[in-house]
Amino acid sequence: MNIRDKNLHSKKAFSLYGEPVASRLLLGTAGYPSPAILADAVKASGADVVTVSLRRESAGGQFGQRFLEIIKGLQVRVLPNTAGCRTAREAITTAEMARELFGTDWIKLEVIGNDDTLQPDVFGLVEAAGALARDGFKVFPYATEDLSVAERLQRAGCEVIMPWGAPIGSGQGLANVAALTSLRAYFPDVMLIIDAGIGAPSHAALAMELGYDAVLLNTAVAKAADPARMAEAFASAIKAGRLGFEAGLMPTRDMAVPSTPVAGTPFFDLD
Repeated sequence: MNIRDKNLHSKKAFSLYGEPVASRLLLGTAGYPSPAILADAVKASGADVVTVSLRRESAGGQFGQRFLEIIKGLQVRVLPNTAGCRTAREAITTAEMARELFGTDWIKLEVIGNDDTLQPDVFGLVEAAGALARDGFKVFPYATEDLSVAERLQRAGCEVIMPWGAPIGSGQGLANVAALTSLRAYFPDVMLIIDAGIGAPSHAALAMELGYDAVLLNTAVAKAADPARMAEAFASAIKAGRLGFEAGLMPTRDMAVPSTPVAGTPFFDLD
C-alpha cells in the first residue's frame, strides 16, 4: 500500500474493535488536582474514551470512593487499565475484576518489566494478551515500538496496539521516530495508538502526521497549570496532525527547491 492509498484508507470513520469513537484523543484520569478540574479537562478535550487504573483506585486513589461516581458522571466510555501489574497473572486477574466492576470487555493491558523506565515486559504482555483475548476481552496492549512484539500481539488477538512514544510521564515525545515510522508502515491496517511519553501538543501532532490513529495521554494534561486549556490544545493538535496526514504531507528534500521555478520563464522589465 503506497502513501496515497494509505491516506485514502485513513479517512474512514475512526473505530476501536468495531465501536465508533468520535475523538482520536484518549485521556487518562490520574493525577488531577480535583474532580471538577478532571471533568473540565475531559470536556475540553472532546475525548469520549478515558482510562482508569483499577489497582490505583482500589488501593484508595486520590478521590477515594467517589471516583467511580465521578467517572460515571463524565458520560464517556471507560477503558480500564492494569497499571501497576508486574506479571501476566496479575494483569489477567486485574482485567477480570475490571470487567466485573465497569461492565466492559475493553482493557488497556499493562505488564511492567522495569521500575525505572516502566518499560513493558513484552513476554508477559503477549502471554496475558493471548489469555485475555481468548476470554473475550478487547485488548489494548501498552507495548514498545518493536515490530516483532507487535506481530506477536496481533497473532494473540489484539486488533489495537499501543506503542509508547517515550517512558510514561517523561514528556520526551516520540523518542524513536524512525522505529515508529517503520511500525506504521509495516502495519498499515492495524489500529496503532501512541501511548505514553507525550509532553506537548506538538508531540501529539507529529504522531498523527506519521499516520498513527490516535494518541493516549495523561500527565501532560493533568499536571498542566491549566488542564482544561491544555486538553483543548492537544485536541486541536491531534486534529491538525491528522488532517495533515490525510491531505498528504510534502516530502522532505536535501536541497532547496524554489516554489516558483524560473528556468525557461520570461522576465519582464516593468520600468
